[in-house]
Amino acid sequence: MSKVVVSAAVSLDGFIADSADAVGPLFDWYENGPVEFYGTDQGRPFHVSQATADFLGGLWPKVGAVVIGRRLFDLTNGWGGVPAVGDHVFVVTHEPPTDWPFPDAPFTFVNGVEEAIAQAKAHSGEDRIVSVTAGDLAGQALEAGLVDELSLALVPVVFGTGVRFFGNYAGRQQLFDDPTVVQGDRVTHLHYRIS
Repeated sequence: MSKVVVSAAVSLDGFIADSADAVGPLFDWYENGPVEFYGTDQGRPFHVSQATADFLGGLWPKVGAVVIGRRLFDLTNGWGGVPAVGDHVFVVTHEPPTDWPFPDAPFTFVNGVEEAIAQAKAHSGEDRIVSVTAGDLAGQALEAGLVDELSLALVPVVFGTGVRFFGNYAGRQQLFDDPTVVQGDRVTHLHYRIS
């Protein structure tokens, strides 16, 4: 079955956004290199270092579905109906939007992280990855034992406060294997597997 990978850019002190949900310099590495690189949206190029392009090129094409929370959906307006990565997005929410202007977009609104991941795995099939965004959703998935790997884009900045990578996770201690490490430009890509 599909692997579940929690993925996000993160500050040195473990935050994926500041207290106002702004990412600040966490996304600067998407535009600081000479290599043009695309996710799913061919109208949204990134410009990254060669090392980052090689790393993302080995990961992003394998993503079949993405699981996000309603907060991220609202902040991005669902990326205008085009998934940033993968070909389908499962949004965890108790209240699906009633006035979203992209009703035919590949987005499914699901009540609960476990159901969203189950549907994302079914959609992705055997050989593709389910990507789960960091934050409270990632903490819930980790606590439920649904996470296989972590992919962190570690950015050399300290936020002090904000949105934590695993949200308010208060579950059991979990150990991961040593990471694969790729040094980009102002970002270090760390990919862990659960021991």
